[in-house]
Amino acid sequence: MKLEYPGFGRIVINGEPYEHDVVVYPSGKVEERKKWISKGKHGTSHRLDPEELREYLKEEFDVLIVGTGFYGYLSLLPESRELVREKDVIELPTGKAVEKFNELVGKKRVLAVFHVTC
Repeated sequence: MKLEYPGFGRIVINGEPYEHDVVVYPSGKVEERKKWISKGKHGTSHRLDPEELREYLKEEFDVLIVGTGFYGYLSLLPESRELVREKDVIELPTGKAVEKFNELVGKKRVLAVFHVTC
C-alpha cells in the first residue's frame, strides 16, 4: 500500500485520489472519516472525539497515525487518547504522517486517520 499527499485537500492511496478525510485500516481497507460525529459534539471536526474513534477500532493495530491536516488542526481529545493508551500514537501534519505511514506499513499493523485539508 502506497500513500501520497500531493497537497491541501487531496490524498492518493494506491493511485486513487480522495478529496475527503480518510481512515486506512491495517487490512488496507479505506473509508471516509466519520467526522460528522466529532463535529456534532464539538462544533468542529478538528477534535477527534472518542465516539468517532471507536468507529475505527474494528481491526487489531499496533500504531495509530493521525494526519492532523496541512496546518495541523486535527487533534485527539484526551478521552480519545485514553482509548488507545496501550498503542503507539503518532500525530503529525498530514504530509509527514503519510511519510511515516509509508515507512511503517508492512512492518507494523497501522491504523491511520488523515485530515486532508486544514
